[in-house]
Amino acid sequence: MGLTARIRTRDGWAVSHAVVTVTDMTGTQVLRAEADTEGAVHDPTPLTPGAYTVIVTAVGYAPAASSAIVTASGRAEIGNVTLARQGGNELPPPGPWTVDPAHSSVGAVAQHLGISSVHGRFTDFSAMIEIAPDDVSKSRVEAVISAASIDTGNGTRDGHLKSPDFLDVETYPQITYRSTGLTPAGSDRWTVHGELTMRGIARPVDLDLAYLGTGGDPWGGTRAAFRATAELHREEFAMNYNQVIQAGISAIGTTLKVELDVQAVQGVPLPQA
Repeated sequence: MGLTARIRTRDGWAVSHAVVTVTDMTGTQVLRAEADTEGAVHDPTPLTPGAYTVIVTAVGYAPAASSAIVTASGRAEIGNVTLARQGGNELPPPGPWTVDPAHSSVGAVAQHLGISSVHGRFTDFSAMIEIAPDDVSKSRVEAVISAASIDTGNGTRDGHLKSPDFLDVETYPQITYRSTGLTPAGSDRWTVHGELTMRGIARPVDLDLAYLGTGGDPWGGTRAAFRATAELHREEFAMNYNQVIQAGISAIGTTLKVELDVQAVQGVPLPQA
C-alpha cells in the first residue's frame, strides 16, 4: 500500500532532495513524502481509491505534475519521474561557451570478443560552442582531442591503440570535430551535423544531442550541460586491424559508440572562420 516513485534527472542521476506531494480532486493535500539518497520515494500510508494529482518538486528543477489512479489496493505506483533543470526547455543564452574538461568527458565503447564491451576515454581535449543569436541552427562547435590521451585502464591495450594499427598518434596527434549545422529533433534535442577528422581522414559524423539545462555555478558563472552520442565505423578512418579469434569473431568490434558528457561555461568566443 501507499506511494512509490523514483525521481531522476534527464541524464539518469537520482534527485535525492525531491519532494512528492499528492492532492485529491478538491486540491487537498493527502500525502507528502521525500526521496531518499537514491531518489526513491516510498510512503506506506494507504490512499483511498480514486483520482489524484502528483506533484514532484526539487530545488533547481522545474516541477513535474501527473495524474494517478489509486485502486482498491490503496497503492499508487508512480514509476520513474524525470525532472528537468530550471531553464532546461530554454536554449542557452546566445554567444560563446567554453567546454570545461574537468567536468566533461569524451568516451568510446567497443565490443570485445563479441561478448562484452571495452570502455575508453580521452583525457586531454578542448572545445568551444557558439550559440547563434537569431537562428540556433547556425550555432557551431569545434573540438580538438589529443589522440595520445586515450585511456582504457590497460597500458598494453592503450599502447596498441596509439600505434599505426589504430590511432597512429605520432603521425596524427589530433582528432578534430567541426560542426556544419544543427537540425531540431525535439524540444530539447538536436542532431549536430559535422565533420570528424581522425588519422588525417575527414568523414561526416552526426551527433545526437540532448540539452540538459542551464544554471549558475558556485564561482559566479553560467553553465550549460549537454549529452551527445554517435556511432563510428573504424574502417572509415583506415583502422582496419582485425584479429579473428574464432568462428569469425573479431577481438575488437568495428563499430565504436561515442558518448559525450559536456559542461560548458559561458564566455570566450570562437575565432572567426
